[in-house]
Amino acid sequence: MEWDNIQNLLSNIVFGILLLTMIFYWVSLILFKKPFLSELGKFGAIIANILLFIILGSRWITAGYFPLSNLYESLLFLTWTLLSTYLYVEEKTKSKLIGATLIPLALLINGFANLTLPPEMQKASPLVPALQSNWLMMHVSMMMLSYATLIVGSLLSILFLIISQGNDICIKPTQNMSKEISSINTLAYSNELQFKTIQTSKIKLLTSIDNWSYRVIGLGFPFLTIGIIAGGVWANEAWGSYWSWDPKETWALITWLVFAAYLHARITKNWQGKKTAILGAIGFFVIWVCYLGVNFLGKGLHSYGWIS
Repeated sequence: MEWDNIQNLLSNIVFGILLLTMIFYWVSLILFKKPFLSELGKFGAIIANILLFIILGSRWITAGYFPLSNLYESLLFLTWTLLSTYLYVEEKTKSKLIGATLIPLALLINGFANLTLPPEMQKASPLVPALQSNWLMMHVSMMMLSYATLIVGSLLSILFLIISQGNDICIKPTQNMSKEISSINTLAYSNELQFKTIQTSKIKLLTSIDNWSYRVIGLGFPFLTIGIIAGGVWANEAWGSYWSWDPKETWALITWLVFAAYLHARITKNWQGKKTAILGAIGFFVIWVCYLGVNFLGKGLHSYGWIS
């Protein structure tokens, strides 16, 4: 019981750190000449990520099973994987726009887990028989990793649409990503650029966002595929059927089809920019229906995170 209180305290600390981190990033975007604020925000995100790792690890040790058996644990795991993905992408792009976009989402998820879910749903409880399987770690971890990476990639698609204001921007092939990435900082920190230079930098910024959206979605799609396959094997072991058209399974298939269409359009049709960004934006909402929406729409075989 004492350790449960420590976990709750650490989780509340994570919420406070993420709130400060979001403020640092947003102020840094307004005060372009204060880059140390975004660095401070990044440091806060790293601390929050470490604390989340400690919380999840301690629940694994004390409960004796991988901490993904209920909605609360999956929300914490999703926050942790989102922060890990964002830190990697920001390290590669050197752009504080990534943190300013993704940290608010991590804050909302963490706040929902700690402030909205009742205490009974936050406690670790014995696994139901269907979850007492070695497939728990394989299936659920792959699904959560796919959710996190696909959410980041699709959120970048939404960011593309916002910055481009829905216009069909001509995205040019990239020969040197480092030159494009450096233009992000040029756009952010220089307030004396002429109109033509601003437009050029904007196009380069949008090109970088478009490329990273594609890369991250390309990383998340195999996770989703492996997670669905592992879930089918696990379902056959637990319920005697590989596929039951459960609401969660149905929406997982819809999610897979949406992002398969995104990758198909990028790879075979050579779509870029607005067209694929729209598909990515649709994917953002489909993921949330798959992950949380079906918990509100109705019960099914995947009812362990049901909200009454």
